[in-house]
Amino acid sequence: MSAASPSAPAKRATARERLLAAADELFYAEGVHTVGIDRIIERAGVAKASLYSSFGSKEELVRAYLEGRHEIRRKRLLAGLERFDNPRDRLLGVFDVLGELTATPGFRGCAFYNASAESVAAGGAVEQVSNANRAWTRGLFTQLAEDAGVADAPALADQLMILYDGASVGARMDKNAGAASLARLVATRLVDAAEK
Repeated sequence: MSAASPSAPAKRATARERLLAAADELFYAEGVHTVGIDRIIERAGVAKASLYSSFGSKEELVRAYLEGRHEIRRKRLLAGLERFDNPRDRLLGVFDVLGELTATPGFRGCAFYNASAESVAAGGAVEQVSNANRAWTRGLFTQLAEDAGVADAPALADQLMILYDGASVGARMDKNAGAASLARLVATRLVDAAEK
């Protein structure tokens, strides 16, 4: 009988996985500082010692939560861009992928912006992971602009980052799922101007 048999019992998530799932749900919905570790432990159904043996501290749990969000975001963006046939469309397609995300039920804005707005610890986990996420996004825009033949790809990437940020915040604050489409229209003009 194969190990993948339909009658085989499902593998139970580890305490670490349950803690991360609970943290992801609660931190995104309510904020990293408002949610205490007791709520996460209760939601995960684990002992307090499991949190400390898995992460060492709440800050490291927050780091793991944001790193997980970054990885999901990175994969979603790269997978979404695969459907575009040429470099210019991939560059503008970033806004299409963002638009799909902002239209999903439960969208509460960017996890990194939200956590950064709450964080007061300079150099802490939130700042470190958020900075790494932004550097990756800027790098993606730069690479896509270079692939599209833009002469000053870093300058265009900076402009597109501002549009991306604005579309994400606008979608959340204004409850406007069309913010990313509007940002795409403006991005198209910026790309057109940069190609001349």
